[in-house]
Amino acid sequence: MGLAAAAFIDAAPAQAQASGCEKLQTLLQERQKIIVSLNAAQKSKTKLTPQQACGSMGRLVSNGASAVKFATDNQDWCQIPASFIDNMKADNEKAVGIRNQACNAVKQQAEMMRRAQKQAQGGGNPFGGGDAITGGGMRIPQGAL
Repeated sequence: MGLAAAAFIDAAPAQAQASGCEKLQTLLQERQKIIVSLNAAQKSKTKLTPQQACGSMGRLVSNGASAVKFATDNQDWCQIPASFIDNMKADNEKAVGIRNQACNAVKQQAEMMRRAQKQAQGGGNPFGGGDAITGGGMRIPQGAL
């Protein structure tokens, strides 16, 4: 009986690959690589920039969405527990929140850079080069011309 069980265990990976369920394993391995790189960046002296965090979290969210979709679509065929899918959905929702925060920081940073550039081009005059008292356009002096 032990020999039959051993043969079943050895055949299981080949059977999973032949069934099409190996795509989930590939997605989960890719997800693990992304998480490892994010953790390594968090522990390093040089932290991720908002742009890097936005991109990395975007890849994580995309991967999670693909994994959840595949797992949901193939739950019965691949015998995926519902709790696994629920946990994947919850993890992906957390990742979406973090990605949104990182990407919003990128947008805010870009807006601040745009404003700083605009102010530098205007010479720093808060009235934009117009009349200093009313803020209107520049007036041509009246008189003998």
